[in-house]
Amino acid sequence: MCRYCCSAEPGFVFLSEEEISRMASYIGLSFEEFIDIYCRKVDYGLYYMVSLKEKENYDCIFLTGNGCSVYEVRPEQCRTYPFWRGIADSDSSWLEEAGKCPGIGKGRVYGKEEIRKILESTTHEPYIILKK
Repeated sequence: MCRYCCSAEPGFVFLSEEEISRMASYIGLSFEEFIDIYCRKVDYGLYYMVSLKEKENYDCIFLTGNGCSVYEVRPEQCRTYPFWRGIADSDSSWLEEAGKCPGIGKGRVYGKEEIRKILESTTHEPYIILKK
């Protein structure tokens, strides 16, 4: 809940069609309107991927003074951090991420079983890929 990953540094929140549909519906926009207003295309050479926009100060487009304005329908990437494969796989990768994230080690403590369930519950819906 420190919001550091939602601000402070540039980054990407890649989106699936389902995530865009949920957020668009939540704020009362069509799928296309949502993409036009809140998304950007990230150039990956042969294709583009769709990511949430950032404000000029690198805050997520949905970060407000009260937190995430789409919290109830936020993308999986946001819901599950820092419990991602590659971070939660080993003590060394966890400690490495903790060195970058001021929120790790603060707040509620999650047990190994809870973390395992979070990792298993991730759907990894395919991100939107746009041809050039």
